[in-house]
Amino acid sequence: MSSITTPSDENTATRLEFWRDIVSRSFVPLDIVPREGPDFHAQLRIARVGPVQVSVVTTPPHTARTRRPVGSEASDHVKVSLQLTGHCVLTQGDHQAELKPGELAVYDTRHQYTLDTDRPGRSLALMFPRAMLRMPERDLARVTAVSVSCRDGLGTLVRPFLYGLARQVDELESLGTPRLADNVADLVGTLLAERTGVDLTPRDDGRQVLTQRILAYMEQWLADPELDPDRIAAAHHISRRYLYKLLAEHGYTVSGWIREHRLARCRRDLADPTLSHLPVGAIGSRWGFSGPAHFSHAFRTAYGISPSEARTA
Repeated sequence: MSSITTPSDENTATRLEFWRDIVSRSFVPLDIVPREGPDFHAQLRIARVGPVQVSVVTTPPHTARTRRPVGSEASDHVKVSLQLTGHCVLTQGDHQAELKPGELAVYDTRHQYTLDTDRPGRSLALMFPRAMLRMPERDLARVTAVSVSCRDGLGTLVRPFLYGLARQVDELESLGTPRLADNVADLVGTLLAERTGVDLTPRDDGRQVLTQRILAYMEQWLADPELDPDRIAAAHHISRRYLYKLLAEHGYTVSGWIREHRLARCRRDLADPTLSHLPVGAIGSRWGFSGPAHFSHAFRTAYGISPSEARTA
């Protein structure tokens, strides 16, 4: 778990740039514009439970807008924001959700969005692979930036769970398990289905849903060097050949998807000042690369520079 607070001994411009960099690397590239007052003080507490990123964000009044283009690393993710205190307005596409304490909304990180807060506030932000939501594309578009209350109906059951995540964010990485990550996505998806009338039952032959589950599984075990086609196929009770066919229909190869996403995580970690004490080779190792030479070669092939050059830049 990381806890990051804007430095108190710097001027406003420096604090703002610090915060802009932190949230852009943690979520998607964002521009931050304070709404009032000469000072800007904010805090981010962040933990990862398998493929789910759990964050508690405390901010003064401000506007956050995604920059163009939206980062490719977040392109397969959704973000869920639960307002804990304060007030927020989320705008994405033709939808706009006004969030008060106890209300949440989901938004698609592939597309631009704007968050407006008119007072100090705190929110729980969950970000996880879109495939974990198991929601067809057309239905995800329907629920994007729609306010969902957690104060009645199924929300009364989901709310204590989400508030518990916010309270225990500091301990989640030591307590959390992959099953907890699945529960987070399942509960959010079920709540969205109840409040918006979305049917989560697959309407096709299941191939799309199976592919989404495979991608979520690969994301969940991305850091494991033993992740390979045989293991993925066995986990989903299909043949290697059928696994290749499913991913090819979506423009992927198994090894290509794993390599691309591992490199993206490595590039993110190389830019993270809180990980500057780790050798470059250790960054590659923590995301499943077999050795420093393998990692360096793959990184240079993908980005045109070495991992050390990326860290310096």
